[in-house]
Amino acid sequence: MSDPASRAGRTNRRHRQTQIRRRRAVVLLALILVVAALVITLSSGSTPPPTGRSTSSSASTSTSAVPTTAPAASGSSSASGPEGAGTHRGRTTASGPPSLEAGMEAWQLAAPLSREALVTVGNRLRILGGLSSSGSSLSGASWLDPASGTVTASGSLADVVHDGAGAQIGATSYVFGGGSPDTFATVQTLGSAAATEAGAVAGQLPQPRSDLATATIGGTVYIVGGYDGTTYEPSVLATTDGTHFASVATLPVPVRYPAVVALGGNVFSFGGQTGSGAGSAVNATAAIQEIDPATHTAHVVGSLPQALYGAAAFVIDGHIYLAGGQTGGGQTLTQLYEFDQQTHRVADAGLLPQAVAFGGYATVGTGKSAIGYLVGGEVAQQSGTDQAGLASGSLASVISLRPSRYGGPVGGADAGAPYQGHLLIADRGNDRLLVIDAARNLQWQYPSATMPPPPGGFYFPDDAFFFHQGTGIISNQEDNHTIVEIGYPSGKILWQYGHPGEPGTAAGFLNQPDDAYLLKNGEITVADAMNDRILFISPNGTPLSQIGTNGVAVHNPPTSVGYPNGDTPLANGNVLVSEINGSWITEYTPAGQLVWTVQLPTVNYPSDPQQLGSNLYLLADYDPPAEGRILTIRRSGAVVWKYDVLSGDGMLKKPSLAEQLPNGLIMANDDYRNRVIVIDPRDDSIVWQYGLTDTSGTAPGLLSIPDGFDLLLPNGTTPTHPQTG
Repeated sequence: MSDPASRAGRTNRRHRQTQIRRRRAVVLLALILVVAALVITLSSGSTPPPTGRSTSSSASTSTSAVPTTAPAASGSSSASGPEGAGTHRGRTTASGPPSLEAGMEAWQLAAPLSREALVTVGNRLRILGGLSSSGSSLSGASWLDPASGTVTASGSLADVVHDGAGAQIGATSYVFGGGSPDTFATVQTLGSAAATEAGAVAGQLPQPRSDLATATIGGTVYIVGGYDGTTYEPSVLATTDGTHFASVATLPVPVRYPAVVALGGNVFSFGGQTGSGAGSAVNATAAIQEIDPATHTAHVVGSLPQALYGAAAFVIDGHIYLAGGQTGGGQTLTQLYEFDQQTHRVADAGLLPQAVAFGGYATVGTGKSAIGYLVGGEVAQQSGTDQAGLASGSLASVISLRPSRYGGPVGGADAGAPYQGHLLIADRGNDRLLVIDAARNLQWQYPSATMPPPPGGFYFPDDAFFFHQGTGIISNQEDNHTIVEIGYPSGKILWQYGHPGEPGTAAGFLNQPDDAYLLKNGEITVADAMNDRILFISPNGTPLSQIGTNGVAVHNPPTSVGYPNGDTPLANGNVLVSEINGSWITEYTPAGQLVWTVQLPTVNYPSDPQQLGSNLYLLADYDPPAEGRILTIRRSGAVVWKYDVLSGDGMLKKPSLAEQLPNGLIMANDDYRNRVIVIDPRDDSIVWQYGLTDTSGTAPGLLSIPDGFDLLLPNGTTPTHPQTG
C-alpha cells in the first residue's frame, strides 16, 4: 500500500498528462481547420499562379445564354482527333508540366503546303486541301504516316479549298468552310481511304466562314472563329453529324485564325486576328478564351505574352501547349507556350527549330503517348533571337512535339533546351566568336568595340574551345595560320602562336592549323593540316614533338599522316586523328606510337572524330558524294548509326564537327547551311537550331559558315572534352 504523498504525486502527474493531451487535441483541431481552409482556397483557384518567365492576367467576361438545343458535351476531350481521352484537369505530376521537344522530322512533304485542314484517323494524319507555295487552293488529300514518314494519295475533295477546318466524324473526314479564293459555307466530306476516292459536298454552314478552327469533345465537333468576308464570326457552332449546326456560345473577342483545342470538357481559343492594321499589318489579340458548352458561355480567361494569330494548339500528356504563330507585324514565331487551365498561367515551354504559322496541326495518340504534329505552314519574316529554320516562304516540314526528356520544366530559362550553360560558336564566315545561352540569346561576341582582335587580325576562326573552367578560349585561325588564347569574358589575348598570314614549317609557323586544344599539362596540340603533322607546343611557344613528316601527305603510321584535320584528345592521354587523304581514323600515343587505325571506304572526308565509348566513335563526313552526314562507327569501321538526309530542310551541307551532348543528343555545325543544329538520334529529327537555314548574316540569330562550337556547363566543365585543360 502506498502512502498519501505517493497517491497525491500520481494524481498530479495524471492531471498534468490530461492537460497535455487536451492541449495537443486543441492544437490538432486548429491544424485540421487550417488545412481544410487551405484546401478550400486552392480549389477555388485563388492562389497566385506559379512563377515563370511569362505570366498572364486573368479576366472573365460572360456572354449571354444561348439556345439549349445544341448537342450536349460528353466524354473525353480531343483536338482534331482522339487526343484528350483519359486526361484530367490540372497537372499530372507534382513537378509540373514538362517542356516540349519539338523535332523537325528528317522526312517532309513532297511540296510546300500551308492553310490545310488536318485530321487524325487512327495512327495516321489526313491532309485535306490547302494552299500551294504559288498561292493556289488545292483539292488533293493525302495520308501522312508519322511512323514511317510516308505520304500517299488519299483521294480528292469536291472543291479546291484553303483556310478551312477539318474534323473526323466516324469514318468520314470533314472540311468546314474555307475559301478558293472567296469565303464559302460549303461542308465537304471524304470517306474511303482509296487513293482515287472522290469527295462530296455534304451541306452548308449557317453562314460563309473561313479562317476557322475546330475541336472535338466526345462525338461533338465545335467550330470556333472565322470570317465571312466582312465580319469576324463570334458564334461558336456545334455539330454531331457535320451537316446540322447549333450555336452554343458567343466569343467575347471575335477572331479569325485562332488556335483551338479541347480539354476537360471545355474548348480553349488562343489569340487570333481581330482586324486590319495600317499597311500590311493586322490587328491581333493575346486573348485566351474558354468556351463551356455545358453552360453555353465563353469567357476571356487570360492573356498570352504577345498578340498572335495562326498558331497551333495541342493537348499532350494532359497539358495544353501552343506553338508558333505570327504577330500582327508579320513576325513568324518559334515560341512554345504551356497553358495551365486551372491557374490560367502561361509559361515558356521551349522553342521550335523552325518558325511557323498557318500550318495544319493535330495529335496522334493519347495521354503520355500523345504526339502533336505541325505540318507545313508559312513564314512571313524573322528577326532577332526568336528565329530559326527557313527564313521565309511556304514549308514542307513536319514538326513533332512530345514531352522533353532533357529540357528543364516549363517557365524556366532552359525550358525545352537541349543544353544548359553557354554555347560557344566559331562563326568562321563572319570572323568572330559568339556565346549564346540556352534560349538562343547572345551573351558575348569577340572581337568587339571593347575587345579588339589580336595583332595580325582575327581571321578564319575554324574552331574554338573553352579551357580552365571557362576562363579562357583557345581558337585556331586556319587561313591566318595562327592559334590564340583569349580570356573569357575579358577578351584579353593571353597567348598567340604562328605568324598571321604567313604559312610555314619552321618553329613558330603553322600552315592551316585545325582543332587546337589546350591539354591538362599545359601543352597545346593542333592538327597542322597542310604541314601533314600533329604538333605539340609548350606553353612558352616551343615545338616539343610531332606526329607525321612535314610535307609527306601519306597515311603511313607512325611515320607520316595524310592531311590531318582532327586531333581530339582522349581520356587515356592519346590523340584521335582524322586524315582526309584516304579517309583514315587513327589513335596515337603522344609519343607517336600507333594504337589502331581504320580506313573508311564509305566516308569521303572524315572530320573531327570523337570517342563516345570503348569502341564507339562519332564523326562528320564533310564532303561525301551527295551532301554532308554524321556517323558513329566501331574501330573495325562498321557503321552503327548514320544521319544521312539527302534533301529538304534536314539535309546537311559540309558539316565539320559533331559532338554528343550529355543527354545523348548530337550537336553539329552545318557549315554551309549557316546553322548549328541538335539532332535526336532516336528519330533523326532536328530538335534545336541557331541560325537561319541557307541565310548568312551578322545580325543576332544569324551565322555565316559556322565551323566549330563548344559547350560550357554552369559548373564550369566542358562535357565534350573533359580531358583537356
